[in-house]
Amino acid sequence: MAAQQESKWEGKSIAYLKGPKPEQVWPLFEDFFNFHNWLPTIDTCYQVNDKDGLIRYCASTSSHGGEAIIKWCHERLLTVDKIQRCLTYEALDNNIGLGSYVATFKVLPSDGADDSGCQIEWSFVADPVDGLTLECFLGYLDSSLQGMAENFEKALQSSD
Repeated sequence: MAAQQESKWEGKSIAYLKGPKPEQVWPLFEDFFNFHNWLPTIDTCYQVNDKDGLIRYCASTSSHGGEAIIKWCHERLLTVDKIQRCLTYEALDNNIGLGSYVATFKVLPSDGADDSGCQIEWSFVADPVDGLTLECFLGYLDSSLQGMAENFEKALQSSD
């Protein structure tokens, strides 16, 4: 009897920024190779020469029992829409357990009544990750996105 394949994971996280408008946040965000400046868990991010499109290498280093552990991922930029302020990318080779993973970031006007600030949405469709639950994965993405939002706010406040 064949094993039943677990369905795809899907999810979305939203971060709200107070003050900065979408047109202020988007230029910081759309630089695909600058991710390490915004995502707190990434130490390095740079373009990899590849004939298959715009590919970035992202990595972070942690210590476990005195030993440095490097987690890395190659990611390909799939689409950028400057009008809608969104970009989509997919995970390629990695050592973090991602199989099929496609994510989209959107920078949107605030959905609040006071029209101040903006919001960032990080949505994804992925194969389940061995050793993780969907809830754990969503928690990591949400925490990461909230950290990105804080970094965007700090950068924009210091440029005023």
